[in-house]
Amino acid sequence: MKKAILIIILLVFVVGGFFGFKFYKKYYANNIEKDGYVLIPHKANFKQILDSAAKYIDNKEAFEIVAKEKDLDKYFKPGRYHFQKGMGNSNLVNMIKAGNQAENSFRIGDFGDIYQMIGKVSKKTELDSLQFVNDLNTIAVEKGYNNAEDLKKYFFIDTYNFFWTVTPKEFFKKFDDQYNEFWNSERKAKEQQSGLTRDQIYALASIVYKESGGKDDEMKTIAGLYINRYRKGMKLQSDPTVIYAINKQTNFKESIKRVFYKHLSTPSPYNTYANKGIPPGPICVVNKNSVDAVLNAENNNYIFMCADPAKPGYHKFTASAEEHAINAKAYQDWLNSNNIK
Repeated sequence: MKKAILIIILLVFVVGGFFGFKFYKKYYANNIEKDGYVLIPHKANFKQILDSAAKYIDNKEAFEIVAKEKDLDKYFKPGRYHFQKGMGNSNLVNMIKAGNQAENSFRIGDFGDIYQMIGKVSKKTELDSLQFVNDLNTIAVEKGYNNAEDLKKYFFIDTYNFFWTVTPKEFFKKFDDQYNEFWNSERKAKEQQSGLTRDQIYALASIVYKESGGKDDEMKTIAGLYINRYRKGMKLQSDPTVIYAINKQTNFKESIKRVFYKHLSTPSPYNTYANKGIPPGPICVVNKNSVDAVLNAENNNYIFMCADPAKPGYHKFTASAEEHAINAKAYQDWLNSNNIK
């Protein structure tokens, strides 16, 4: 009798273990052949979801069965989902139904044109660049501007995380909030003390950023120099503004590496060789340090600067026209000797 009971118990364990293993394998065992990201658009159907997942799934039939059991064919949330080794069918389906998508990183660089930036950013979103342009243009008009290009000052150079399904409105809100947080009471007080408008501050910050090559250690010195020129009624004569004027004429399809005399008369309100004063807006997206450099500009007497061939990426500063001529000659000789045109 005892032997029979033991056999029955053993059989229960064996059968239970068998079905338990099948249950575990169907729902929870790893079913990922290789890691990857699955993109599920808003208007996707069940077949599209299966097809997108197929390249990463080991047992496609098992995934489809569990997906149907859990009504993935009826309910899902669009997004960019990370399929990782170790994930079972139940985990995968629950992830998509819950909308637990993976964020994507976007690098906002020193774009000279907002539409350039949109073209890069939209490649990492569900929407195309035209939809982004139209919606950002609408946002700009609602803020009292002409178009999206006037929103340049709201963006800062940095790396940001967004979901693939981000809308232009959600995208811009992140930067709008950052902009309002940046302009705290302390910076607003310095803005008033500077005697500059906010647009002038951003325009100068963009020149400072370009002239410094994005390096922090010269920014305040350069900012002080250009503020000196502005207050003396001198032309700012910044080469990056000439490059920007030329690039803008070609919609940034062409670029020059070296500014020659023939370029200095390029007609543009941004060309600081052709016009006195500060340009009407920034020539690029800036970083926070360049704006702070303008607000905390170094109190110096410099009005001339020239690239230092002995220290690439840095400059020689002076208040003397004679000394500047010597520095400029040395730099031109260096350019010619290195065949930089």
